[in-house]
Amino acid sequence: MAIYRLAPQAEADLYRIWLYGVRQWGMDAADQYQRALHDRFDAIAASPLRYPAVDHIREGYRRSVLRGDSIYFRIDGDKVEVMAIMGQQNLDEWL
Repeated sequence: MAIYRLAPQAEADLYRIWLYGVRQWGMDAADQYQRALHDRFDAIAASPLRYPAVDHIREGYRRSVLRGDSIYFRIDGDKVEVMAIMGQQNLDEWL
C-alpha cells in the first residue's frame, strides 16, 4: 500500500495538536511531534492490517496509538484514509 490521505477532520486535528504543542512545549517540540505523526502515517500506510480494528468505535476503522493520541483510519482500496487524530477526551465528543 504505502499511500495515505488525510480527511478534513484529520487535517484540523493535526493543526489543533500542533497549536497545543506550541503553547505547552514550544515550536520545536510541536514540530517534532508533527514529524512523529507523519512517520506513523507512513507506517500505517505501509502495513495497515498491523493495527487493530475498532469496529466498536466506528465500523471499518482501525487505530494506532502514538503517545497520548489515537490515529483513526480506514482502508480504502489501495490507500489508507486517516479520519481523525484525538486523545481520549476528544473521543468522547466524537462518538
